[in-house]
Amino acid sequence: MTIKLVLRVFTWNIISAYAPQAGLDEEVNRCFCEDLDEMVRGIPHTEKCFIGGDFKGHIRATSEGYDDVDGGFGFGDRNRGRTSLLDFARVFDLVIANSSFPKKRDHLVTFQSSVAET
Repeated sequence: MTIKLVLRVFTWNIISAYAPQAGLDEEVNRCFCEDLDEMVRGIPHTEKCFIGGDFKGHIRATSEGYDDVDGGFGFGDRNRGRTSLLDFARVFDLVIANSSFPKKRDHLVTFQSSVAET
């Protein structure tokens, strides 16, 4: 879903994006990535873009080579998607805002069981 918010000074394009769950057919993930890519490419460079949602990507607790898009305050290790979210942010000159400031550990963990934390 995309919302366009026009203010006097600039226009914001707000995109709500929820990536397919891990383990689904690669075709589903590919379609999601292509659709999101097409949406973002359709936004004029004179307008601002905010993408909120769940990309199912763990970006890691350190930025390691992605200092331009990742503040280094993530959680755990990169998952199977590895750097795809970081590469996407870099291509479109975006920043992963949630990684730009420190948070309490219990605010970083969104799921916890006896065998895993994410």
